[in-house]
Amino acid sequence: MTSATRDSETWRVLYSPPAAGAWNMAVDEAILEGIARGISLPTLRLYAWDPPCLSLGYAQPVGDVDQEALKACGWDLVRRPTGGRAILHTDELTYSIIGQQDDPRLAGSVIESYQRLSQALLQALTRLGIPAVAEANPVLPAGSDPKGPVCFEVPSTYEITYNHKKLIGSAQARRKGVVLQHGSFPLQGDLRRIIRVLRFEDEEQRLRAAQRVHARAATAEEILGSAPTWEQTAAAFSNAFQQVLPGLEFAPLELNDFEIETANQLVQEKYNHPQWTGKV
Repeated sequence: MTSATRDSETWRVLYSPPAAGAWNMAVDEAILEGIARGISLPTLRLYAWDPPCLSLGYAQPVGDVDQEALKACGWDLVRRPTGGRAILHTDELTYSIIGQQDDPRLAGSVIESYQRLSQALLQALTRLGIPAVAEANPVLPAGSDPKGPVCFEVPSTYEITYNHKKLIGSAQARRKGVVLQHGSFPLQGDLRRIIRVLRFEDEEQRLRAAQRVHARAATAEEILGSAPTWEQTAAAFSNAFQQVLPGLEFAPLELNDFEIETANQLVQEKYNHPQWTGKV
């Protein structure tokens, strides 16, 4: 088991193989629990999803989901421990950053830490050739539905955009003195696919939602002309976080025994359990 008593400037970078949604969310929470107990290092985790998975925000109604359409597509469903709205995880890189709330790189209010981490995300995209910005006060586009079910329709404070199109959807949670922020960076594919598995009042509303997603969000492929590989993107993220967060060094370490055991338990008792997924 990796000890967290090492140099406090050393963080773990964890490259996780593609996994089901319940496992991905369980691992993020297991790392949070390990850090809270002092037996895990602060972690930058980079991962992917297999099969594709629709994730709901912590307080998002499960009634937003068309369960039959989801099953027909062969996609999983999971509820995140963080807020926000629905994201379809496929053809993307997902990052999570997990560390003590009193760490100077994560300290302050949610907005303050979000802003600090946004600088690392910007640097990652710069390394990929994308001249993105972090919008401090994004303007809600005309015709937007601020209560709609789709995360990528509307940017939030300090979220990453290109030509006002959202590139990375992020959310943050805090528990037991630990910050967990994770986010989704679509590399390629049609972002409108998510509309297939969400409920709308009628087909006209569904069509309008698809049009808004297309107009207000983008993939790396749309901007660059071709999508970077997951491995290229992961390297850009790892190098950017190490460059931007001061005094930080990454060690490529695996999950420890506690995290694996805790994640397996969380899959069974929480993230793969209908009481959690359908709690709202």
